[in-house]
Amino acid sequence: VRRLVESGGGSVQAGGTLSLSCEYSISSMSALCMGWFRQAPGKEREGVASIDVDGTTTYANSVKGRFTISKDDGKNTLYLRMNSLKPDDTAMYYCAAPSEFTAWFCDSEGLSAPFVAKHHDDIRWGQGTQVTVSS
Repeated sequence: VRRLVESGGGSVQAGGTLSLSCEYSISSMSALCMGWFRQAPGKEREGVASIDVDGTTTYANSVKGRFTISKDDGKNTLYLRMNSLKPDDTAMYYCAAPSEFTAWFCDSEGLSAPFVAKHHDDIRWGQGTQVTVSS
């Protein structure tokens, strides 16, 4: 069974920092691309950042320069460091990995809301962790 379990969400004031972690259940997932997505109330789920098997990272324009994705295969853990948080960053954050190669999201197209909507069922999702940023 492959599992993704997020932790680290919470509430912070604008300008603050939060770090998210995602433990994945089996090390073979290190061979896949992995990423962080978010969904705010009333909005589509969108990609935030991804990291490919060779370590290449991709970020949504809205978080470039503020968020950093990283992965420790020895600890089977994916991370997202979020600096300079804004109220617009408020959302449920999900750790994810594609379960089909057609849903490989480790590029700029793969982080777009239309791609996520089209391939939602071919992506393995964690249960989500809430991030709330107050002004």
